[in-house]
Amino acid sequence: MKIARLSAADDGFERVAEAPEDPRVVETVGEIIAHVRAEGDAAVLEYTRRFDRVKAERIDDLRISADAAAAALKSLDAGLRSAMELAAERIRDYSERQALDSWETSAGGVTLGQRVTPLDSAGVYVPGGAASYPSSVLMNVIPAHIAGVPRIAATVPAREGELSPAVLAAFALCEVEEMWMVGGAQAVAALAYGTESIRPVAKIVGPGNAYVAEAKRQVFGQVGIDSIAGASEVVIVGDGGGDPEWAAADLIAQAEHDENVRVVLLCPDGAFLDKVEDAIEGMLAAQPRRRIIEAALENKGCFMEVADLDAALDAANRIAPEHLQLAFDGAEERVDEVRNAGAIFIGRHTSAVLGDYCAGPNHVLPTGGTARFSSPLGVYEFQKRSSTIACTAAAAAALGETAATLAEAEGLYAHATAASLRRNLRRSAS
Repeated sequence: MKIARLSAADDGFERVAEAPEDPRVVETVGEIIAHVRAEGDAAVLEYTRRFDRVKAERIDDLRISADAAAAALKSLDAGLRSAMELAAERIRDYSERQALDSWETSAGGVTLGQRVTPLDSAGVYVPGGAASYPSSVLMNVIPAHIAGVPRIAATVPAREGELSPAVLAAFALCEVEEMWMVGGAQAVAALAYGTESIRPVAKIVGPGNAYVAEAKRQVFGQVGIDSIAGASEVVIVGDGGGDPEWAAADLIAQAEHDENVRVVLLCPDGAFLDKVEDAIEGMLAAQPRRRIIEAALENKGCFMEVADLDAALDAANRIAPEHLQLAFDGAEERVDEVRNAGAIFIGRHTSAVLGDYCAGPNHVLPTGGTARFSSPLGVYEFQKRSSTIACTAAAAAALGETAATLAEAEGLYAHATAASLRRNLRRSAS
């Protein structure tokens, strides 16, 4: 297996984070959404039978009971439960620091403020299929709870009707009360538009495959979404020091997600790049998901020999990766040079895998270069901000003069009249 070698001057470099749109996915998802909107429960049931081969006669057969989740948590392996509880505690502690607060200030008869309220509801999509992701339950549900969202509806695909005990246990640990054994674009459509049994939500969050991402794109506007998540990606910046097996292991870890994962290693030491590539070859034989890893490394893997760390950081900012590992000496002193990254892992010891599970920050991160303008999932995604304005009579009259002048300049004379009515209060008083 040969991993591509590029330079920052290569034409292919700027495309390292691109995710081309598949017209077949767009068309298929559009048909699924239209069918769910028209047929509701019947369409959700039909697609779940077809795609996940779930034997269900009624929509209620797809509902996951709280008792089933509680039983899964009770019977969970003690070591796994302990790890899950510790991760939940760390995620909760980090998330609690993110909550936005209402505020108010007064001056000259005008009281201005910001009122922060939780969303009325949120839909959490938990990916499934080839693997199970209890960590996604923790990362998506805990911030919603902290924000105060009163209704959280979770969906998860179940191939052949089999649900991951760990995912069920995570639902119970996070006290999710509404759970559905539904996946794919049909789950997104049901959460967005509602069916006879599944009530619509205000916002849909959570990662998924290309069909889920496209469905979120198509329903945006009807509901809010966290992001249109693409394939996972990691960029490691090295200096030629450290253990090449650490870098190899971190690259392999992200590559095992799926065949479209992007893994990039930037380093000024070509010999170190060779050592990492050799280490990857040596580790592959022991990987249960070797086929997926090899496909990702061959399709989207990229090793780049750069002039120095300055050039490496510049290249990383241009890629704007989901995960950025600064695996070099003195990394903590150069963090301020990073402008575009979903999550930054500082120092050789800090693997992106720690962020995937239990460090505390959310693992739902901007992908495909969207870290240039997007942020990780957090409590703020489940909160709304409303501006508040209150004026005394005198303040309304004073502001009315300014508002009327500006409105007339814009040719909006009805606006000017409305402002002048308040302004005339001052004249009446005099």
